[in-house]
Amino acid sequence: MTGETRQMTRRDFIGSSGALGAGALLAGSPFGFALADTRKTRLALVGTGIRGITFWGQFIQQNYADTVEYVGLCDINPGRLTFARAHIGVPDCPTFSNFDEMLAVTKPDLVLVTTIDNTHDDFIVKALKAGINVVTEKPMTTTADKCQSIVDAVRSSSAQLIMGFNYRYGSIFTKLKEMLAAGSIGAVTSVDFNWYLNNYHGASYFRRWHGIREKSGTLLLHKAAHHFDLLNWWIGSDPVEVHAYGALEHYGHNNAFRGARCTGCEFKDKCAYYWDISQDEMSVSLYRNNEQYDGYIRDGCVYRNEIDIFDKMAVQIKYANNVQVAYSLTTYSPYEGFRLAFNGREGRMETWEGVPSLMQEQEDQAAIYAKDMNYKSHSNAELSYHEIVTQANFGEFTRIKHPFVRKGHWGGDTIMMDEVLRGKITYPGLHQAANYRDGAMAVLIGIAARQSIDEGRAVRIEELTDLKPQKDKWA
Repeated sequence: MTGETRQMTRRDFIGSSGALGAGALLAGSPFGFALADTRKTRLALVGTGIRGITFWGQFIQQNYADTVEYVGLCDINPGRLTFARAHIGVPDCPTFSNFDEMLAVTKPDLVLVTTIDNTHDDFIVKALKAGINVVTEKPMTTTADKCQSIVDAVRSSSAQLIMGFNYRYGSIFTKLKEMLAAGSIGAVTSVDFNWYLNNYHGASYFRRWHGIREKSGTLLLHKAAHHFDLLNWWIGSDPVEVHAYGALEHYGHNNAFRGARCTGCEFKDKCAYYWDISQDEMSVSLYRNNEQYDGYIRDGCVYRNEIDIFDKMAVQIKYANNVQVAYSLTTYSPYEGFRLAFNGREGRMETWEGVPSLMQEQEDQAAIYAKDMNYKSHSNAELSYHEIVTQANFGEFTRIKHPFVRKGHWGGDTIMMDEVLRGKITYPGLHQAANYRDGAMAVLIGIAARQSIDEGRAVRIEELTDLKPQKDKWA
């Protein structure tokens, strides 16, 4: 298998269609699925990178083995497959280098897609055509044409597509949704949303495949899809027009020196972004030890000339219900966090996270991402609460102290997994379960923003697919 996989192409990996499967999930699921009997849900995972084997793979195995069983793992890299099987904790799980073969042999009830972003559509469409339900990582896909192909596949399939939008389930974000739904500031008219990636987390995207537009669609999709989905969910309407600006001014070609990768780099002593991969056991075991199979370099130079995504982005969004959004994403901030404000007809609500000048202690910036991903947690500083400030027009402000949760994506991972894998709804009425249309609207904002930057004009959402924006999503 090793020799065959080393020469395998992406087309070989996806294989030919024809696998058969019966779509199913747990009874009581908000997505409307039900198993015909009491057996466990048969789960197949495609894509055994860090996201696939930790956030999804190991987390599911450790917490949902009573209701879900892994029946197949698929990847083009046999070394990662071997490591993934051990790390997830399924030593006897069959592994495959061909996706269609896995579907045909294992006949899963559910396919979990955690591959490189620009390949999501291949696996989603294949599984849906086979009548198999799919859970996919964000972003759903990376281009308008691929988005349309997924929409078409969902429409013609008996199965459904579930988006892994765990941010919707995060404690602070859920609280904001509840307060907006309760009319705390009246009808929302505009939103200001600024997201900051620090020099550790932000730089990591430029070391990896994410720095290549063709693979990630830019961070307007890979990262901002989370933020755009939150906005769509909070606002309760669909976007209709996007105008954006963006540039690459910090990473990539913007430096006097560069290497191919950090390992063995002659500039390591003077590079602020030098990263010693040998000190990260997971990265060594999963990536460096398996480079010979597919050539993927995990510690690429952040100044590589091939990097062609934006590192600063500003996006204006107009919604069908006339709400306006001003959004920005910075990838080289000295701190990690966000500022968020909702303006309503009756007042204003705002909150923030991670801004050192507003915190009691300086947080360990290098530890924040690991804590977020829920596989390590060793930051010395931790807030005890989020501050949510509301102020009525012509009134005094009110400060709400909401319990602070950061580990596991603001505590949302378990709540989302419970809903998807157990059919347990923690917050009825908040519409947290995200389907293909939610996934599409999130990526269409990013796709429109990217096109707006490239073409220097506003882009209407209806230009991109045949989906028609809805004024009130839950009317």
